[in-house]
Amino acid sequence: MENKPSNLPESLWRRKLSAAEQAELSAQPELQTEARLTDALTKLSDVPVASNFTTRVMDAIDREETLAARAAAWHWNWRSLFPRLTVAAAVLIFAGMSIQRYEASSHHNAMIRTVAMVAGASSQPSVDALENLDVIQRMSQSAHADGDLLAYLQQ
Repeated sequence: MENKPSNLPESLWRRKLSAAEQAELSAQPELQTEARLTDALTKLSDVPVASNFTTRVMDAIDREETLAARAAAWHWNWRSLFPRLTVAAAVLIFAGMSIQRYEASSHHNAMIRTVAMVAGASSQPSVDALENLDVIQRMSQSAHADGDLLAYLQQ
């Protein structure tokens, strides 16, 4: 039984191909390009890398993901913006009503102080003014002629 690999592209970079696999490879042009690339890579020498290479690569990936997340977060997202606007509007309405209530109460207290000051400052009318109240009230009435009295006098 012939030992054929199930996945020829993976076998290209894992091991050297047999003659039968080379023949199969010549029938597939896209795999020939991959085989040439694999051959070129095997001829390159190994380059020493820094001991923290993996950490630096992972940090770079994290930075890119964070930047992508920030860029996505700056778009208008009504699902997160609407509750914030609602809370802000409720706070502003509550603050406005509290200020209005405070000003009304302050005005009310000022009026109470003014009335108390006026009530305490005014003196009671004298007894002489109360005795002559009828005369004083008649003086303030308009002076109009009594028609019956004038008719009687003209006769």
